[in-house]
Amino acid sequence: MSPIISPSDLKRLPTENLIILDARTGKDVRQNYLEKHIKGARFIDLDNDLAEIGENAAFGGRHPLPGIEKFAETLSDLGITEDAHMIVYDDKNASNAAARAWWMLRSFGFDKVQVLDGGIQSAEKNGLAFSSGEETFEKAPVITKESSSWPVSSLEDVENDLKNNASTVIDVRDAYRYKGESEPIDLVAGHIPGAVNIPFSENLDENGNFLKPDVLREKYKVLLQNKPEHLIIHCGSGVTACHTILALDYAGFNIPDLYVGSWSEWSRREGKEIAKDI
Repeated sequence: MSPIISPSDLKRLPTENLIILDARTGKDVRQNYLEKHIKGARFIDLDNDLAEIGENAAFGGRHPLPGIEKFAETLSDLGITEDAHMIVYDDKNASNAAARAWWMLRSFGFDKVQVLDGGIQSAEKNGLAFSSGEETFEKAPVITKESSSWPVSSLEDVENDLKNNASTVIDVRDAYRYKGESEPIDLVAGHIPGAVNIPFSENLDENGNFLKPDVLREKYKVLLQNKPEHLIIHCGSGVTACHTILALDYAGFNIPDLYVGSWSEWSRREGKEIAKDI
């Protein structure tokens, strides 16, 4: 199953076991959901459902992963069963929580998870049905997992792999943030020494849709030529990085590791070197 689905293909899907998740973020997002969302969509919250935010971002970053039991409870609350076919969307070309939700659901063991290409804007443009208010659905039995199977790398993994040239570490933030020209979110501007910059926006065409799989595959083959095959992807806080993981999966690559703490952890951790290209 392709990790990306078009609005036209979503229209044709059978509704049995189909669950649509609205993963939009930002100011007043809950109210925005209540005012208008794809018909039947259930709201999933980045900060509360897809992360477990700690007291100190120097240890885990701004969006650490929730415990496996907490995430299982979230899935139960959302009515998600083991045979569910899930479609996730946001309003930022999947660059925010839609890709993070996809990655977490796939890592949890679900096979039928897709991200809506072009997000809610494309859904509206292509005539999908919308509704407002709360959606009603039943809770599902809790799916028991003995342990987490997130494909992740820690800060120490990133540091050691870069030192030993064992992995290619990709920073998907905008170039100005990577270069250290300015930093709109975290405390310090710059990047992890040795990380290469491939902004997530380069996964998209001029209309905000994902490039075709063959185009993405050729693009990354050229960009990663003569670099270590094992990939670790990061961003500011382990959310937008999932956009590139999604693109790589769409292009037929093995799913790489996510450095969840990302720049928000590295830049706050005492003693870590910070590089700038200015």
